[in-house]
Amino acid sequence: MARQRWSVAERREALLRAAVARIEARGVAALRIADVAAELGVSNALVLYHFATKEQLVAAAFAHAAEQDLARLRTLLGRRTTAVRRLRAAVRWYAPTGQAKGWRLWIESWAAAPREPALREVAGALDRAWKDALTSVISEGAAAGEFSCADPAAAAWRLTAFLDGMAVQMTAYPGTLSRATMLEWADAALTRELGLPSPPAAPAPATTRPAATAPKAAPTTPTAPTAPTAQDGDRSGAHRRPHGRPHGRPQSSS
Repeated sequence: MARQRWSVAERREALLRAAVARIEARGVAALRIADVAAELGVSNALVLYHFATKEQLVAAAFAHAAEQDLARLRTLLGRRTTAVRRLRAAVRWYAPTGQAKGWRLWIESWAAAPREPALREVAGALDRAWKDALTSVISEGAAAGEFSCADPAAAAWRLTAFLDGMAVQMTAYPGTLSRATMLEWADAALTRELGLPSPPAAPAPATTRPAATAPKAAPTTPTAPTAPTAQDGDRSGAHRRPHGRPHGRPQSSS
């Protein structure tokens, strides 16, 4: 089978995808040039032709993945709808439970950036671009009177810091919180930053009372036998009174 021939740009793209996959699987510290080369069946020299050092490869791989998420963010924020709806959609997508793919790479970049200047420069520029995009829409909504926000840039910083911190927790300790809880917290953070009224609390679930049932009838006590009457005495041959107090009222003596 003929070997596939790629252009220089296609080859570079393939190398970046392979590096991203390796970083996501094993982290920045464990990444090796040889691993990326083996992934595509090329020589180490070819990888070094495109990226002179491992540090340059890591920075370029991070930028490759993060710029794709940044483009998606700008698409969400550029929709023709209110600023509140755009921001809410962006926050839900950006939250750890959303569809943003770069969380593990961002966390890896934060850990490695203090030791790798090239990565620190790239990650810092992309982080500012995220905040600038959010700041622009927050400013637009405040100017349109949708909400009140005295400092849109500070609001964007606080909002992204909250979501970044939650992402670190959820990546390090998956399953700690439910998806519903994280989305509720993300929405609440946006609501606070925009000064929007808090949504009403969900009503407590209605309790269903059991259907009323008719009271049970009291158990029937057997009826005491009636004393024999005079007529009964006629049939029985004699009317006998029990010992003790005589029946009826006592007759008055004359």
